[in-house]
Amino acid sequence: MVYGCREHSIASIPAQVRWAWFWVFPQADHSVDPRTGVVRRHHMYDQTFQRAFKRAVGRVGVNKPATPHSLRHSFATHLLQAGYDIRTVQELLGHSDVSTTMIYTHVLKVGGGGVRSPVDSLPVIYSPGILGTS
Repeated sequence: MVYGCREHSIASIPAQVRWAWFWVFPQADHSVDPRTGVVRRHHMYDQTFQRAFKRAVGRVGVNKPATPHSLRHSFATHLLQAGYDIRTVQELLGHSDVSTTMIYTHVLKVGGGGVRSPVDSLPVIYSPGILGTS
């Protein structure tokens, strides 16, 4: 089963698979397990993150609608702009069908000129005598 797509909320993903959520977004407070007395830190509730994100967007003055899901779109778009293939992006986003991932390609608008040669990624070295000029 592929996790990370829209059909799955964090709560529906087994704990052993969602460890990243736990460590990347830890709850500020510790809690005590009532059965064992063990003190633990749980993951942040998704609503807590959504509220914090909304406040941050307001503070910096972004005038466009933005949600935590906007980060997912931005991530996918930047991967495609950087030249990652659509199948890699599909796997990273957890989409079962590539047509879902293809949605992110509509913003690229690169056409045939978007194909890059490996030479394009080499650093430009300028030496005055190389091109016959002094």
